[in-house]
Amino acid sequence: MIAPTPGRVCMPRLFAALLLTCLFAAPVLARTLEVGPNKPYKLPSEAIRAAKDGDHVLIAAGEYVDCAIAIANNLTIEGLGQDASAVMTGKTCANKGILVTVGANITVRNLTLSLARAPAHNGAGIRAEGKDLTVERVRFSNNENGILAAPQPDGKLLVRQSEFFRNGSCEGECAHGIYANNWKLVRIEYTRFIATQHAHHIKSRAQRLEVIGCAIEDGPDGTASYEIEEPNGGSLVVRDTAFEKGPMSENRTAVIMIGDEEITQPTQEITIEHNSVRNDGGYLTVLVDNRTTTPAVLKGNELIGAIDALKGPGGVQ
Repeated sequence: MIAPTPGRVCMPRLFAALLLTCLFAAPVLARTLEVGPNKPYKLPSEAIRAAKDGDHVLIAAGEYVDCAIAIANNLTIEGLGQDASAVMTGKTCANKGILVTVGANITVRNLTLSLARAPAHNGAGIRAEGKDLTVERVRFSNNENGILAAPQPDGKLLVRQSEFFRNGSCEGECAHGIYANNWKLVRIEYTRFIATQHAHHIKSRAQRLEVIGCAIEDGPDGTASYEIEEPNGGSLVVRDTAFEKGPMSENRTAVIMIGDEEITQPTQEITIEHNSVRNDGGYLTVLVDNRTTTPAVLKGNELIGAIDALKGPGGVQ
């Protein structure tokens, strides 16, 4: 047997090393897992259960009596098309929600989530438990909670171009349109809340809440309490949003309530600007009831009906 010349690498060994390097360095390609009557997966839960990190679950139009727990990270769960005609309804997983998002950085898009019920009366269209969740063009209809977000102090919840219709319950502890616990940021953009029942359209214990370009309406038969509540303080920016307090509201004192419980979140700013606010209830209400020590800045807001602008620290421009 001839020994290899010193200073040279044996070619078979070099080839094997390069092959192993390529195998281990090769990226794992994301898959598209298709759901529908004539697709590989018949139910969304089957595809979501099979999904790995980075995969894309694509759901055909139709009604699915189904729920799912999403474990994978960087996962997209999407209805085919942009009309939310893929509907998951009538079932909750782990007594929590229709979709329970456990993985990090999940996107849910183009779905309708309806009729979430749980024994504790807090069933959610989405129960958010993992860090970072994006919700786009999703319709939440007749759930106890639209979105219920468990604490994620470093997480970001983004909701855009969605609709929350007739969610809410106070059979047990109150359930809301959106209820976010301690998150770093909750941002809600270009989204409509209609006819929330009993509880709040938006309740946030987040460090920062931003509501931009939304419509938040009780309507003639909505019985909601506040349009926005921040019970523990926290920074708040509300801009370019249309509010309407209705005749059936169960809490007529305010549109936006800040700090009505113990103040545990630093409140670096309260900016309420360029919003329209209409009171259709025939009672006196206030746009902002600020119970923190941070001055609220109100500017460029249009008030229609019996509405005082501000109660508590701050100024009105």
